[in-house]
Amino acid sequence: MIKDELWLMACRDHTGALRGVVPMVLTERPGVGWLRSRTLRMIGADPNITELSGPICAPDDRSNVISALLDYVRTNASDWDMLLFGGLQPSETQLVERWKGARWLHDKPDFWLELSGDWESFRSSRGRNLKESLRKCYNSLKRDGHAFEFRVVSRPEDIPAALECFFALHAARADLKDTVMHENVFEHALARAFIHSCFLEASKRNQARVFQLVIGGDVVATRLSFLLGDQLYLYFSGYSPQWKQYSVMTTVLAETIKWSFASNVKLVNLSPGRDVSKTRWDPRETTFRDACLPSPSARGAIVHRAYLSLREHEPKFRRLLWFAQRYRDF
Repeated sequence: MIKDELWLMACRDHTGALRGVVPMVLTERPGVGWLRSRTLRMIGADPNITELSGPICAPDDRSNVISALLDYVRTNASDWDMLLFGGLQPSETQLVERWKGARWLHDKPDFWLELSGDWESFRSSRGRNLKESLRKCYNSLKRDGHAFEFRVVSRPEDIPAALECFFALHAARADLKDTVMHENVFEHALARAFIHSCFLEASKRNQARVFQLVIGGDVVATRLSFLLGDQLYLYFSGYSPQWKQYSVMTTVLAETIKWSFASNVKLVNLSPGRDVSKTRWDPRETTFRDACLPSPSARGAIVHRAYLSLREHEPKFRRLLWFAQRYRDF
């Protein structure tokens, strides 16, 4: 019923030098027949494992790479019906707005901290609520006699065990019912295998870090991250529900920022998504936009209208699925 085909686009300048790569996939639903939709999208278009999608290139080349991509797909409009373009920065939105029929789908805020000076001066510059939260999470452990150790796992031979610990704590966090809901992104074996492969390769380049908070010999909280030059990208996390009252994830983030100062990291990306655990650090914000572009063809116009109509009624479909699930369980 569904057929995927790899579209890997390479952008070169007039000298033939590679300036950008745009990894995409063409998805056909159904996989055969004329009455099918053909959607072209970035690889990693899922909202979870790949948090930010977009062209792979130097920042100064982004506009040229995006323009080249749009020129190419317009020239080959008969090969696709709809383009879902993600990860557009504010300065790039005008490139999409020139496209006839383009529609913005949603915005994704991304938060990051610029580090300068030292930890103490940084902490002092934050708001009162954060300072109080930091005081409580450290003092509560000390008051109850719990000494902690902060570990940074980076060696390839140590990554597999650190990931298995992460998967267990991430699932435990997702199972909590009396707090902000978090999906178990790595519930399926395929997702776990992908992250294993990804982090092992990154660790061989000294680009993977797994931060752990250890109490009494047990890892009670952990967070995955990628270290790229002097920038740290914080990925998914997990913690033991038994230690929830001590705000151990706040401690992990604070210790991670301390480590970043000591390691000459200049920027810490807190990852996309707006929630208090990020905004209370007074971070800077960048908004990435996702757009839907119809193919300049009759098929493209029909598929585009159908897709937007389905998106409009998606909440109703989700409610129907929820009721159907309840009825089946009953």
